[in-house]
Amino acid sequence: MRIIDRIYIDGAFVAPHGTEVQDLFNPATGQVIGRVTLGDVEDTRRAVAAAKRAFPAFARSSKAERLVLLHRLHDAAKARAEALAAATVEEYGGAVKQVAWRIALSADSFLHAAQVLQDYQFTRQVATAEVVMEPVGVVGIITPWNSNIGFICGKLATAIAAGCTAVIKPSEMSAIQTQLLIECLHEAGVPPGVFNIVNGRGDVVGAELSAHPDIAKISFTGSTAVGKAILRAGADTLKRVTLELGGKSPTVILDDADLAQAVPLAIAAGFANSGQACIAGTRILVPEARMAEFLPLAKAAVAAVKVGDPRDPETAVGPMVSLKQYERVQRYIRLGLAEGAELLVGGEGRPAGLEAGWFVRPTLFAGVTNDMTIAREEIFGPVLSVLSYRTEAEAIAIANDTVYGLQAYVLSSNPGRARAVAAQLQAGRVLINGAQHEPMAPFGGFKQSGIGREYGVYGLEAHLEPKAVLGAAA
Repeated sequence: MRIIDRIYIDGAFVAPHGTEVQDLFNPATGQVIGRVTLGDVEDTRRAVAAAKRAFPAFARSSKAERLVLLHRLHDAAKARAEALAAATVEEYGGAVKQVAWRIALSADSFLHAAQVLQDYQFTRQVATAEVVMEPVGVVGIITPWNSNIGFICGKLATAIAAGCTAVIKPSEMSAIQTQLLIECLHEAGVPPGVFNIVNGRGDVVGAELSAHPDIAKISFTGSTAVGKAILRAGADTLKRVTLELGGKSPTVILDDADLAQAVPLAIAAGFANSGQACIAGTRILVPEARMAEFLPLAKAAVAAVKVGDPRDPETAVGPMVSLKQYERVQRYIRLGLAEGAELLVGGEGRPAGLEAGWFVRPTLFAGVTNDMTIAREEIFGPVLSVLSYRTEAEAIAIANDTVYGLQAYVLSSNPGRARAVAAQLQAGRVLINGAQHEPMAPFGGFKQSGIGREYGVYGLEAHLEPKAVLGAAA
């Protein structure tokens, strides 16, 4: 039983003022494995005050000093990669083969930020003006449970590269993972107050960060509904925001696609991170003329997906993170049936042999139309919908007929044609014939999938304000 009864403020592990205690679960068993004491508004204000005190000196730190710090943070996180991965598997239920890659990428976030920082010019000449890019101030970082360590590392790395200080509110459901990560970051010797972490609920700690006058910027990843609430709360102080929100990503299979390759790619995109991913390709668009060929292949592929113990290297889909999330997915499966979709494989209830834990049967619906609830709303579980189209133009129209626009996938044997379709899709990222990742490329959404971008120069500049100085020529 892990007891998490400290938060991290001003470079030290301290007892929170808050007294609310929350259980922590292993989603593969449903058993309590720990308890966390949650911070409150007073704790949040203490953390903001510490970050505010640290900001002036850190904002003046040199590029060389920040580069050294980023490399130390990378080394500290990498040194405990196995422990971080084990905590993620136990507390989140992520399949171990996916978690290992995610933890490595999390540690590398500090190297990626260092790479951007190394080449970035904070001062440049624009006609007769000198333009200086200055850190925006104290950043409030709010992260979700589906990649707790990854989001903390990525957002913190960018804030540090920019010369900002931070207060982080991680998911309260991820406290064991967070505790291990704090220990890593502490060991890296970050100056006190540069980063502070307060475990707590979104409606308490997150709400205080969103409204606090000394928070200059919010960097949030989570649901669209919460993103809208953050925007409203930050309006009075005109906070800068980066919001990476929900998605209902289309996977467009063109009529020239090799289905032997396209089907496994489409299923993998849909079941990424056990389906608990905002980038999951949950709407699969298939040419009507190839539907009879596609459906048996897709049904067999989903039926073959191994769901179960996340510690098993063969497992592709682990449990849902909580009973609440399990019940949410079950409700959407029932909605799909009620609205007339054809259930090809999966359905309600737990998979055979998995009576304990919050496991969902990998599910595939056919005959889905884009007005059905399962095609409109983000399910956040291993539930895929197959939609048909007649023409390429219709496929593009269906793909774009959503309030979201985070990511999209195009599968084709003709790369040029795939790029032409990608150019017409309304999404922040489009992946062609694979599940590629480029940490230097911008990441974020169109429409209600968010505001702003993370990663690379785009993410760095979201933490900077340009100051134009005129009349300073010698």
